[in-house]
Amino acid sequence: MFLRSLTTLACTAVLATAGFAQTAKPAAKPMLSPPATASVTLNGKDITIHYNSPRMRGRKIMGDLVPYGKPWRTGANPATTLITPVNLKIGTLEVPAGTYTLFTLPNEKEWLLIVSKKTGEWGIPYPEGNDLGRTPMTGATLPEPQEDMSISFENTKGNTTELHVKWEKTDEYVTVTAE
Repeated sequence: MFLRSLTTLACTAVLATAGFAQTAKPAAKPMLSPPATASVTLNGKDITIHYNSPRMRGRKIMGDLVPYGKPWRTGANPATTLITPVNLKIGTLEVPAGTYTLFTLPNEKEWLLIVSKKTGEWGIPYPEGNDLGRTPMTGATLPEPQEDMSISFENTKGNTTELHVKWEKTDEYVTVTAE
């Protein structure tokens, strides 16, 4: 009797293990546009941007995947979010402390950075009528194509920095000052 119970228990364990192997989920694929963060400290406070970073993957980006003349969510997946505990001057735009969504309006000659008061959306469609404001960006050409879209704070001095959006051979940036 004991041997029969032991055999039944062993068979049950083998079947359960085999069933587990058949129902186990496959390893998750890496995200095509993984989450990323850009942050800088100005006036002792951390300013943060959360975004998802798309990849070129052999595609033409500017003027094609990112069309000219239409607001772009400036990243992929959820909308790009700016969190600032201090008042900022972004280019010509006064931005009170708070949480905002960032968009850009790409064009061949000049880009605009759009700061939207609407937050929590996926990033498309663009939330018309919710702009805090828009400000021109300065453009530069990268020497080599950049595969991963990035948002970064660069050339930080005191309470001033530059907010850069880079992808393909495009580098668009605007000055940010903590007030």
